[in-house]
Amino acid sequence: MKKKIVLLPALFLSIIAITSATNIPRPEYPRPQFERADWINLNGEWNYDFDFSQSGIERSLFTAQAFEKSITVPFCPESPLSGVGHKDFINAMWYQRKIAVPAEWSGKRILLNFGGVDYKSTLYINGQQVFVHYGGSSSFSVDITSYVTAASTYNLVVYVEDDLRSQLQTGGKQSLRLNSYSCLYTRVTGIWQTVWMEAVSKGGLKSCRITPDLDNKQFVFEPVFYDLDGKTSFKVRIMDGNKEVFSQQVPASNHAFIFAKLKNIKTWSPESPFLYDMEFSVLNSDGQVIDKVKSYGGMRKVELRGKTFYLNNEPYYQRLVLDQGYYPDGQWTAPDDAQLRRDIELGKEAGFNGARLHQKVFEQRYFYWADKLGYLTWGESASWGMNWADPVAARNMITEWEECVYRDYNAPSLVAWSPLNETWMDDIDGQRARLTNDLYFITRRMDRTRPVVSVSGGYHAGFTDIYAEHTYQQDPVLLYKQLYSEEKGPYVFQPDISAPYKGEAYMIDEFGGIQWIKEMKAPEVSDEKEFWGYGIPPKTIEEFYKRLEEQVNVILSLDHITGFCYTQIVDVELEKNGIYTYDRDKKFDMEHIRKIFTKTREQAKEEVKKMLLEREIE
Repeated sequence: MKKKIVLLPALFLSIIAITSATNIPRPEYPRPQFERADWINLNGEWNYDFDFSQSGIERSLFTAQAFEKSITVPFCPESPLSGVGHKDFINAMWYQRKIAVPAEWSGKRILLNFGGVDYKSTLYINGQQVFVHYGGSSSFSVDITSYVTAASTYNLVVYVEDDLRSQLQTGGKQSLRLNSYSCLYTRVTGIWQTVWMEAVSKGGLKSCRITPDLDNKQFVFEPVFYDLDGKTSFKVRIMDGNKEVFSQQVPASNHAFIFAKLKNIKTWSPESPFLYDMEFSVLNSDGQVIDKVKSYGGMRKVELRGKTFYLNNEPYYQRLVLDQGYYPDGQWTAPDDAQLRRDIELGKEAGFNGARLHQKVFEQRYFYWADKLGYLTWGESASWGMNWADPVAARNMITEWEECVYRDYNAPSLVAWSPLNETWMDDIDGQRARLTNDLYFITRRMDRTRPVVSVSGGYHAGFTDIYAEHTYQQDPVLLYKQLYSEEKGPYVFQPDISAPYKGEAYMIDEFGGIQWIKEMKAPEVSDEKEFWGYGIPPKTIEEFYKRLEEQVNVILSLDHITGFCYTQIVDVELEKNGIYTYDRDKKFDMEHIRKIFTKTREQAKEEVKKMLLEREIE
């Protein structure tokens, strides 16, 4: 039974949201690297209605004071946690709730924030259109100051359009069929991340880019402000525990940079994930704080030197696992913050030092836990479902991706960008190659501190920092033969279609995918008669361990490979090739699994030699 949120007087709303919020799903502040104290969580019970005929505009539903049905935000209507569980296509729907602006917010800028809405969202306040946003993965903030007054209540309506089958928008692993099939899953429509409202001083801080500069033992801060009057100042404090290690105050300006030199720096890595606490303040001419933001940063450096990935100026082998960020009860949305943390702990327990976040832009709370626990991440868009040759689809993709890169730039755990995955579609008039290279150069211009994997697997179109290939060859000897030859060089899946390998760093960022079903249960509703995975499933658990270990040995033994990504961390719906079940239960002896994924490259080379000799292969 769902608990109904009761509207209380505006004066008490912010206090409730900040302190208890016990009845509100996902009550934690959703943006940990830019956290304000004065905010109201708008998750919980909303009203909704589907608009299958898309006639709601003509019916003036944007003026509706309520709809008959209720939904729990931030869970999508396809998910059990939403209280709806509608699994068929939803091309359009309407949300409604009341929002109360506290009296103490008078004179401040009022921001309405959405962590994620799939796909196109139009916002109305008291029947007046306020904002339109395109992009199912990118967060957005709307300044509603001119539409609201403090100590008043307003009617908020959100209209969502989600035409996945148009192929003009990103969809990731959402199924284009009625049901799930193979590696495509239940769809996600509408609001799927936290919605919140906050008050900011008119001269407050809009954003602050944090760049660690390990070689010069400093952080570089680039603040951006809302309104500037030439009288305010900006202050940065950096803390090591309870000790202040840096403080500087400068005139507030969108041209300002602060170079924070530190002594006795502590670096961030998966083995030692130290984070500095940070505080950003905007002060008026009297020295009073008019805006304060809590943040944090990690001192780390990632770069490629030749074909080798370096972390903090040392060679570092990436042992990643594919994480698709799906949950049986929430689809794209974790049921609670603890589950985000638990997913990372499961990865570390299995011996991985990071995850390739696959076909989904993960929420900022996930990056927070990756930063805190020490877990490398790759940022990837939900690019599947798009027609890459369509210029409108390309425009939609580029705009959304730019917003995602801008949002997650500060995360220490994020060490690579990967805008596209497996662009299988043949090129038409050079449009696929153009989009791929546009995304590469846009990402590089936005962030010169991280490598860009323009396309992970599939058809390579041109420029990339890491040449990433996928293989699900199950036989370890054939895998060894496939991945390298002195005559041809590293394995390229489609050499006649792809851009040639030009000596870039090289990774196998999908392999394995070995099916193993812990308990045979009735399959989820799908278009498949059987459970799905790669290759023929092992017949015994011993055969599983042997196949897994020999595949990992092969990849570790090859010097030209600078890292790997195993498919995958958990089963997803009918795809049964996870290290854990969809419910995050153990499927294997985790100590055995960990020993396989953490073995040294020298050990792997010896074991591969032994394997080849046993099979009389040079």
